[in-house]
Amino acid sequence: MLKILVVEDDAQLASTVKYLIEDNPRYRVSAIADDVESAVAAAREHQPHLALVDLHLARGSTGFAVAVRLSDFNVPCLFVSGKPPSYPTPDLALGCLVKPFTAEDVHRALAMAEDKLRGRDALRMRLPVNLTIYDEEASETMEVSGFIPSRASLLTRLGHWIAARQGAS
Repeated sequence: MLKILVVEDDAQLASTVKYLIEDNPRYRVSAIADDVESAVAAAREHQPHLALVDLHLARGSTGFAVAVRLSDFNVPCLFVSGKPPSYPTPDLALGCLVKPFTAEDVHRALAMAEDKLRGRDALRMRLPVNLTIYDEEASETMEVSGFIPSRASLLTRLGHWIAARQGAS
């Protein structure tokens, strides 16, 4: 059974996502969090296998910051957002499922994530059209208007940004 952490600041949407996830007996939501601190606490306590992370969270938190912090616990993330990032972030997430989505979209996105986590090379054939899978090799060579994301630089910058924001609080 795949334990999943849901990081979403809209309580009603988080509850709906939990229901959609647990509709499949192979998946169980271990916790719901609404910002960086609660996501880290949930990861410590529940040790999830995967996190579904919204990009815009409560109290000024972002899904990017959550992904950086959850990487310390080896918890991979799948972004879930109404507006996906403008460039791929394979060092932070497996991909991005764009809202709105159906129960079938969620199940297929989770199956893709499970395939990647289990090291299965052949991904499911029918992926949702609103799911973008981040491919590390392709993104390493992709230029995005003056910025080339790289594993070290993006994680380092986000880490510094998080530390600065926590120090200012």
